[in-house]
Amino acid sequence: MTFIPKPKVRNPSLPRNDLGLTRRDYEGALSTLCAGCGHDSITAALTEAIWGESLEPQNLVKLSGIGCSSKTTAYFVSGGHGFNSVHGRMPSIAMGANAANRNLHYIGVSGDGDTLSIGLGQFCHAIRRNLNMLYVIENNGVYGLTKGQFSASADIGSKAKKGDVNRQPPIDPVLLAMNLGASFIARSFSGDKAQLVPLLQAGLRHRGFALIDVISPCVTFNDHEGSTKSYAYTREHYEPVVNADFVPLQREIVADYAPGETLPIVMHDGSRIVLHKVARDYDPTDRVAASAYIQARLKEGEFLTGLLYVDPTQKEFHELNDTPDVPLNSLAPEVLSPGSRGLERILARYR
Repeated sequence: MTFIPKPKVRNPSLPRNDLGLTRRDYEGALSTLCAGCGHDSITAALTEAIWGESLEPQNLVKLSGIGCSSKTTAYFVSGGHGFNSVHGRMPSIAMGANAANRNLHYIGVSGDGDTLSIGLGQFCHAIRRNLNMLYVIENNGVYGLTKGQFSASADIGSKAKKGDVNRQPPIDPVLLAMNLGASFIARSFSGDKAQLVPLLQAGLRHRGFALIDVISPCVTFNDHEGSTKSYAYTREHYEPVVNADFVPLQREIVADYAPGETLPIVMHDGSRIVLHKVARDYDPTDRVAASAYIQARLKEGEFLTGLLYVDPTQKEFHELNDTPDVPLNSLAPEVLSPGSRGLERILARYR
């Protein structure tokens, strides 16, 4: 795989985050994906979200499997740690790294083929263990790296570029994660940066497994008439369930306005957002109702986007397993190795 570095040009007037870094400091290599690929838009959103969160690049771990989507970890935060795993095995690599060092930020980038086919089992167990990571699926409905075969997320009736029609039911990662008990579930569209960036920021702050399924059209193999993952189809059939922004914990910002009204708000950094209060009938904390609503809209051929479900009360991986509060490589040898007597006491618990 060829990586082309970006030119080191810095405009002195570029805005800086709390660490004094510009967005350019969070970029990676030049993309080798097809021009117009939705994955590059997701990369731009990730760069914006990480920069906005003022995460230190050396404290970021980027993990991926195999596929067009898994190449994108090279295209943001070149100063972070990166690992391309075997096809579908990214969750187990993330599990091991996270278990060894809980103080880093973990971002997994995968595709619908990498996650929902060969990697489906590992994906499910990462969810049930509530691994503390942001998991982004770049979902285009095809195997783009191997020339456009249908993936497990292709909808019934979706037409391939060469004329074949998919007749198998799709695996919906959002509904799957809902049924498995994921604590943060969202869906977005690569062409909706205004929605995607705050969702990514919220996922980075969430304690536990944060899944964001991003519809990301493949411009080469799946952006034609008849595809349900094309730009045109997605723009016509996606429905935001909430209008939301992500506000990190700082001085409280109070907004008092009625349902249906619009209100401009000045944020901590001086930026301005406009809030619109939507109807009260969608509750992202009600798993059963959210699941039923997602399925109902899917039957109508619509993708619900936004924060679909969240439960901040679930215990994450380290709480469930009572792991040390510090990275394992910082523990003294006598703590890591209990000795023969300590090992005997451990084994005695299982006799």
